[in-house]
Amino acid sequence: MKYIAICGTVGAGKTTLLQRLTAYFGPRAAFHEERPQDNPYINEYYSDSKRWSFHSQVSFLSLYFDDEKWRPEVGDTEFFFFDRAFLENLVIAKYRLNQQDLTQDEFGILCKLANGIADDMLTTTAMACTCQKIVAPAMNTNMYHNPILQDNLKKLEGYGFTVIAPEKGVLACRDIGDGKMPSEDVLVGYILREIAHEKDLAGMKVIVTAGPTQESVDPVRYITNHSTGKMGYELAKAAMLRGAEVTLVSGVTNLEPPMFVDYVQVKSAGDMFEAMKSRFLDNDIIIKAAAVADYKPKSYSDEKTKKKDGEMSIELDRTQDILKYLGEHRREGQFYCGFSMETQNMLENSRVKLDKKNIDMVVANNLKIAGSGFGTDTNVVTMISKEEEIQLELLSKAEVAHKILDEILKLKAIKG
Repeated sequence: MKYIAICGTVGAGKTTLLQRLTAYFGPRAAFHEERPQDNPYINEYYSDSKRWSFHSQVSFLSLYFDDEKWRPEVGDTEFFFFDRAFLENLVIAKYRLNQQDLTQDEFGILCKLANGIADDMLTTTAMACTCQKIVAPAMNTNMYHNPILQDNLKKLEGYGFTVIAPEKGVLACRDIGDGKMPSEDVLVGYILREIAHEKDLAGMKVIVTAGPTQESVDPVRYITNHSTGKMGYELAKAAMLRGAEVTLVSGVTNLEPPMFVDYVQVKSAGDMFEAMKSRFLDNDIIIKAAAVADYKPKSYSDEKTKKKDGEMSIELDRTQDILKYLGEHRREGQFYCGFSMETQNMLENSRVKLDKKNIDMVVANNLKIAGSGFGTDTNVVTMISKEEEIQLELLSKAEVAHKILDEILKLKAIKG
């Protein structure tokens, strides 16, 4: 069961957190709102049609995800106190302190929470529930930098609250500075980090490689491959969601790095080798999902190579075999997982790599299978270890990532 409360007014209404979280966890969601007292300004400005978008002075959004039937008889204030023990996240994104005074904002509510004052529904619920609490202050930039608020934000962090820093830009009051509501992606990212998965990798360090490498011929051209990095990025994100401290070493891609990971950008196979060589021994799990070039131009031209009549050839040298080097120099207790992209004899070629490169598991896929390989959001893989071969059906790369981590944890436990 996933039970989340999101508190907000206009700021929360600008997001589609409801749809995003429902899409991630399941179809069932319930909305509850405490209507403000009669106020001519509010009644004129906020129509009933807008109210579904959270546009009210005080509102709670509660999401309930389960296969059980939703209990509609639980309502109003009892709704929150009856189920407060089941909350896994309380997100305070925007809250009006006083229904009659539009100038008072979350500055006051944050200071109240920091000092244990529980005199309304939000503060009382926050004090009564034991779940993880996230606050996302959004206000005038001078208010945000007020030493009183900053001291109280530090107090909240000391009490275990997570504080999401506001973004910078033009504010509603027309001032320019930090005080904007964090983006929806940021809010969702913080929520998912807390509750999306059991933290079975907590206390572990995981390093993942992803994407292609680029081997320059001259300032204009380079040799590369079709890898987009999607599988490696999903592995890094999945490991982060499961509580690991994650480093992502990535070639050049068009992807946004996952939140909460240490992102290392590289370009060539040589760059990736140096990045891995200096980091891999500090990690408990190594996952080599990058598509590293096997060859690079023997020489590099500082000037653009001009076309000429007739044929042209480029002499190539082997790149450093990163997979082999890491296997030869790994320390005791590390789990090492590599990838194998094949177009023929997939199992045989992958098993050779398993033994020759001294790795614990190979994730193999065949580029010729529909839905598998580069550039897709899905994959069809076979996980090969000395103990077994497990073939997965067509799954999203996010699902494949978690299946791989499940198998790594299982094999790691067997090894001891």
